[in-house]
Amino acid sequence: MKPRSLLLMVGLLATGLAQAGPATLEAAAAADHRTEAYVARDAARHPVEVLEFFGVDADDTVVELWPSAGYWTEILAPYLADSGQYIAAVYEVGPADTPSYRRRLHGRLLGKLADQSTYGKTIVTTADAGQWTLAPDASVDVVLTFRNVHNLWWDDQAEAFFAAAHAALEPGGVLGVVDHRAKPDADPAELKAKTTGYIRQADVIRMAEAAGFKLAASSEINANPKDDTEHPRGVWTLPPSLALGDTDRDVYQAIGESDRMTLKFVKLLN
Repeated sequence: MKPRSLLLMVGLLATGLAQAGPATLEAAAAADHRTEAYVARDAARHPVEVLEFFGVDADDTVVELWPSAGYWTEILAPYLADSGQYIAAVYEVGPADTPSYRRRLHGRLLGKLADQSTYGKTIVTTADAGQWTLAPDASVDVVLTFRNVHNLWWDDQAEAFFAAAHAALEPGGVLGVVDHRAKPDADPAELKAKTTGYIRQADVIRMAEAAGFKLAASSEINANPKDDTEHPRGVWTLPPSLALGDTDRDVYQAIGESDRMTLKFVKLLN
């Protein structure tokens, strides 16, 4: 059996030359290959503005932790295809008890990345409990994770992730985090009961700084003052999940997607 930490080049057996990738983030976000449902979410997720805030350049090596089915992958990988490198650090899907939704999303992601003409020669590696290596030490310009730190925190894996991100980044490298923002006075024990999906911004900053990062900037790009964070099914009550179905659907659609923190950390030079 090959080591689970082995980096896998996706689509090595694909033939033909890759087309030139989009020259700008705007062009990547506007490209025809993007999933229609993902494009519809751009108004709430602000992908170009977020990636510009994090300072992602076309020649960067970028790790995205747990990209799910690839909302951000559809923008990042083509943008990095010519001069940079996209690395998808995915969750473990081998164990028999892996949730079916994870297998489904993982399969969709790999199906996309097999298209080298669109996504270039991407790399996939596993990063999950017990195997927290994102990339070789000091080899990466940017590590990104979107709406995942609350999951890591629930499972007592957040500290391990932040340490792995710090190890993978070059000095001066950037860690970008977006996540559902709890109220500052929320009870962490209640939040961690896996009922809300929210996490306090101060707790994310504390864990990142404990791993050696410095908070360089925060942005309100993804702020939503309509979200009071008090919902029957937590953040999944809101779009796009709408966990209550038709019950109060108009109310939750009017609120929109969650209030989110957008945090840019840097690995200090020494």
